[in-house]
Amino acid sequence: MDSIFQSIEILSKEKGIDAQIVLDAVKDAMLIAARKHFRTLENYEAEFDQKTGAIRLYAVKVVADAVTDPALEMTLSEARRIDPQAEVGSSIRIQKPTDALGRISAQTAKQVIFQKVREAERDTVYREYADRVGELVNTAIKRIEGLDLVVDLGKTEARLPKREQSRLESYSVGDRLRCVIKIVDKSAKGPGVVVSRADAELVKRLFEQEVPEIYDGTVQIRGCAREAGERTKIAVQSRDRDVDSVGACVGMKGMRVQSIIRELRGEKIDIIEYSEDPVQFATHALSPAKIGRVTILDPLEHHMEVIVDDSQLSLAIGKKGQNVRLAAKLLGWKIDIKSEEEKRQEVQNAIELLSTGAPVSALIDHGLAEITVDALVKADIGTVEKLGSMTPEALEALEGIDAESVNQIQTAINSFYAQEYPDAPQEEYAEPIVGGSVPDHAPAEQAGAESAAEEYSAESTESGVEDTAPDSSGTMIEPAESVGNTDSSAGPADETGLEHENEA
Repeated sequence: MDSIFQSIEILSKEKGIDAQIVLDAVKDAMLIAARKHFRTLENYEAEFDQKTGAIRLYAVKVVADAVTDPALEMTLSEARRIDPQAEVGSSIRIQKPTDALGRISAQTAKQVIFQKVREAERDTVYREYADRVGELVNTAIKRIEGLDLVVDLGKTEARLPKREQSRLESYSVGDRLRCVIKIVDKSAKGPGVVVSRADAELVKRLFEQEVPEIYDGTVQIRGCAREAGERTKIAVQSRDRDVDSVGACVGMKGMRVQSIIRELRGEKIDIIEYSEDPVQFATHALSPAKIGRVTILDPLEHHMEVIVDDSQLSLAIGKKGQNVRLAAKLLGWKIDIKSEEEKRQEVQNAIELLSTGAPVSALIDHGLAEITVDALVKADIGTVEKLGSMTPEALEALEGIDAESVNQIQTAINSFYAQEYPDAPQEEYAEPIVGGSVPDHAPAEQAGAESAAEEYSAESTESGVEDTAPDSSGTMIEPAESVGNTDSSAGPADETGLEHENEA
């Protein structure tokens, strides 16, 4: 029995759990084994002797005047043979032999002990690591299970799943890795801690270790977007005007960032200066491409349009769209990238649409009933422009058009032109358009601002690591084009397409 006590102490130290938990597990196992062996309904108790290290088993019965259940009760005379001080209602413990427990009962006890120990171990691991999610830890690969890796955290094991591994890395047993704790699951089978080499938090923690200015809070990490094994964009901001946030992260001759790149097995890293202005931030985030101009299409839905020179389009989009995809993730905005030629063509198409006139059927999308559209077509009113030039009296004179239909037509036309010119001053449409004319001074560029952005697949021409944000001299944005401009006298955002059209 002394060996049992020693085994309990050894097991509790190895698993890092309280010895009392292991002892309670042994007692529970002894009770289960006793019920299976003796096959009675008696109540059993297990007691551990601290001096001898032995575990004793007792059957507990209650003293009663009249015994109704012999398995649970006994007479007073029987009780006083065991304990002379016994009284009616008291409990008497009858010792049972533990040597009689067979091999099967011992196996059952072993299973119960292991189960209880595993539960206690999971509770201990959860308490220790639940508050450490996102922390950088040093691990060693213990074994490989299929596509997943099991790594050693010291006190416990952790799992590194395939989805949390970097594409650039290959692993073998014994390799040492730096990972971040991503998930701590109390109910998981096997290791309850999941670590990651692909999470953006890993890059943040590495920068905190390598850059003293980030560790002491002088430079803050404001965002990080990562595609593991390919490229990472990290936005930093300095709280001290005398400290260059990007330069601090790059280090002298790039020593700091190169150390992180080596840890990530050559993954490219773009260090970007953070800005509260989404236009300026987008200009930095799309580096190394030079940005022509940025227009906010929908500030509420976080949707912007970026125009770049034709030669910069593939660089801005990146390999398989990676550059713009990471920039959009870093900003939290939807980004439509177009070249100058595409924007010019878009403006030209808008001009042609205005010259030929939109079909009156386009008003169906703006709430006009189909029966009203059919009545207008029968009256030889085929375009929105022609309809907008008519007076309400002329419309009511048409067959199938009444006063309510005229109101619907006015609302639909206003909605149509508001969509065609979303950035035009709202007073242009404050009055009903019916009886008026198409605004001839609406910016031509705005007429096509709602076109969907095309998907691109182009090879990026960049190489190496982008250590600095784009040169501000190549990304100047005129005040009239800036979202924050409130000058009512400013001209259209871009009239390049109109000027080329006039020259042609």
